[in-house]
Amino acid sequence: MTETHTTCPYCGVGCGVIAKPDGTGGAVISGDTAHPANFGRLCSKGAALGETLGLEGRLLHPTVDGVQQSWDATLDLVAKRFSSTIAEYGPDSVAFYVSGQLLTEDYYVANKLMKGFIGSANIDTNSRLCMASSVAGHKRAFGTDTVPGTYEDLEEADLILLVGSNLAWCHPVLHQRIMAAKESRGTQVVTLDPRRTATSDTADQHLGLRSGTDITFFNGLLAYLHAKGALDQAYLNSHVSSVDDVLAHVAPFSVAHVAEVCGLPPTEVDRLYAAFARTERVVTIYSQGINQAADGTDRVNAILNCHLATGRIGRPGMGPFSVTGQPNAMGGREVGGLANMLAAHLDIENIAHRDSVRAFWDAPRMPDAQGHKAVDMFDACASGEIKALWIMCTNPAVSMPRADAVADAISACDFTVVSDIMERTDTTARADVLLPATGWGEKDGTVTNSERRISRQRAFLPAPGEARHDWAIVSDVARRMGFAGFDYETPAEIFREYAALTGIAAQLGKDLSIAGLADLSGSDYDAMAPVQWPVPADGPVGGRFFADGGFYTPDRRARMLAVSQTALPEPDAAYPFTLNTGRVRDHWHTMTRTATSTTLSQHIAEPFVEVHPQDAETLALGDATLARIESPHGMLVARVKVTDRTARGSVFVPMHWTGQWTARGRVDAVVDARRDPVSGQPALKSSRVSLAPFEPRWYAFGISAREPSPDCAYWAKAKVPGGWRIEMAGAQDEADWTAFANRTFDLDGHTPISVTDAARGEARLAYLGEGRAQAALFVSREPVQAARAYLSGALGAGQDAATLLAGRPGRDRPEPGATVCACFNVGVNTISAAILEGGLASVEDVGAALQAGTNCGSCRPEIASLIAQAPTRMAAE
Repeated sequence: MTETHTTCPYCGVGCGVIAKPDGTGGAVISGDTAHPANFGRLCSKGAALGETLGLEGRLLHPTVDGVQQSWDATLDLVAKRFSSTIAEYGPDSVAFYVSGQLLTEDYYVANKLMKGFIGSANIDTNSRLCMASSVAGHKRAFGTDTVPGTYEDLEEADLILLVGSNLAWCHPVLHQRIMAAKESRGTQVVTLDPRRTATSDTADQHLGLRSGTDITFFNGLLAYLHAKGALDQAYLNSHVSSVDDVLAHVAPFSVAHVAEVCGLPPTEVDRLYAAFARTERVVTIYSQGINQAADGTDRVNAILNCHLATGRIGRPGMGPFSVTGQPNAMGGREVGGLANMLAAHLDIENIAHRDSVRAFWDAPRMPDAQGHKAVDMFDACASGEIKALWIMCTNPAVSMPRADAVADAISACDFTVVSDIMERTDTTARADVLLPATGWGEKDGTVTNSERRISRQRAFLPAPGEARHDWAIVSDVARRMGFAGFDYETPAEIFREYAALTGIAAQLGKDLSIAGLADLSGSDYDAMAPVQWPVPADGPVGGRFFADGGFYTPDRRARMLAVSQTALPEPDAAYPFTLNTGRVRDHWHTMTRTATSTTLSQHIAEPFVEVHPQDAETLALGDATLARIESPHGMLVARVKVTDRTARGSVFVPMHWTGQWTARGRVDAVVDARRDPVSGQPALKSSRVSLAPFEPRWYAFGISAREPSPDCAYWAKAKVPGGWRIEMAGAQDEADWTAFANRTFDLDGHTPISVTDAARGEARLAYLGEGRAQAALFVSREPVQAARAYLSGALGAGQDAATLLAGRPGRDRPEPGATVCACFNVGVNTISAAILEGGLASVEDVGAALQAGTNCGSCRPEIASLIAQAPTRMAAE
């Protein structure tokens, strides 16, 4: 089989991947050593991509009201319903909600149809949830949405600040590049985050500032830099406006004041401020901890102020750096996938920009104002203002704030279409029409990563069933609606058109130009190597912006802004805790892809809530029990993880779990819809919630060769080699555990070998077939004590009943514990034992002994943390 060079479909790092089909529908995956984003490195998710290519659960045929239909009939219906809705209620009665996982060509065609031909700006994207505040902050400071630097800056910096970014888990390959620089050239790394993360464990300094105080912190930094004479006055005089007003605004922000507001030791604040002042090569990386806030845009500008004031921007090893969450969030920004933008970074409110795009497209109409942003779009569906909705490649019934209300809004919309690769999601369950789309490995186009690098995604597998490319589906509907200009036959045609449009944008004074690629032939497009924009028709390609000014404001000067932090919602008796949300290492978004991988599900298999030990003690929450988290918008249940990594009064819950994988684990059901007034980005990290024990009558853990069908108050299931594992808890006593197990595991007619203790409320059941484990159930009144990794590996293996019922291996087979190294399936207990028994003192020592951490490197921060904890464990033993 031939090798295909393509790009990873996960985060915005944009890693190069080499895929070699295995002949059975899967592929062997390796990192592309020639790709400048990763040079062959992959994280755990990227390394496991080959496990996610199966067709189980795929949407393979168009359906209308649950009934399979032909493509012609289905697209006729979609075009008719959108056309009739527009005719009766106007263009703003319809909307598209799209995704940062679409390819640029898909995005471009959807945006062209909605803005240029339907004539509404009601197209927005799930990228609104991750990087809209960066877009707004860039535009206010630079005049356009420009990321100034490159990944090379991370390796050339002497000081790197990671602000609101768990880079080790969320962008692992960039974190590996920084750690390599730290090792080779002594780069200092500092994390600013209310929560101590895997990234913090690898830093030289961690500042656990109080949630919501980032603006105060960076205002204080700017005041300190001014007082110490560390500003670049020549750069300010030549290239920056509003300097004096901003300096006057931050003057009261002394180190003592910042320390008090941020809840930090003054000595630690002074230490970082002094390091920033004396270090020229500084990069500030920021991510969702900055963006996902009600004052996210102001937070971005507070960071940009410090780099503009010191002239530390656009030169090697320095600058502010927004890292995006999705593989093509940047590409979506470029082609106008947001409701407040036109394609090619042009402005929807600018008449010259509108007229230029309209003329280029030969479009019949063009909106003159921005459309509904994500939260408002679904509110408009609920109110009946939007009557026809098309959702593409995303799962808003899980990922949007007030997720239950969003799910209801999707149901309430008169006509809802969903294009997806999966048949069963929380969102597809609410749709009238389902359209099967191609997925990664089947589709062909481009993506743009966080450093403005355009890379190709290439197909190496055939489209399954009747699945079609998103751009082709949208184009077909556009033609059926009577619109010209959508006769595309290949993604290369779309790319050329988009590239030509960026040339017009450049003539209008914008930063984004790939006009030099507008004449690519089909074969050139197929062979296109990764390239960083700008790629003008003539002139230098790629590189950094703003070292010598040249901003995109009317006077070509950057703007510093006087910003102040917005108060977080006040705690009250009903909702005394602040909820923080985020990612885990091995899962992606709403798990439609990663949950199909048995490797990735072994790291963290169910939703959890991190609770500070003192809060846990006050609320009588034991480790591994269940907690109920509630807000005015909804409720979820999650496994308790008692840890001082989160501050008192705060809790953390991951974002990934859906109704397909857990009964009550959708965290965004409790998140409120406060949003930044400038960017429209929701504040996903600061909702007020209550926390209380969820007190079931029983807990259970089970394994099964067949997919479980649980019916109880709480459950969370995950795929494992050979079958499934499941955690359960019940609000009512079960009279017959055999009957319960038979229902749950679809084993009617099978008789288990069982051991029960009614007085203690315990039961253990084992189902064997031909001497092999088929299922097992372990029940207790307390959280089940069982060797989960061992049991998950027992499915289909030769087992005797006694060993299986024991729930743990014999002394000669130690329980490996939860997987830390996904590449080599090395568990936490195995690593901890090797550290203690072998005196292993470094991650390299562990790698030499166990291979853990020697492949993708995603687990290296956790291994380092286990090494750091070793003295404490030795003392305890």
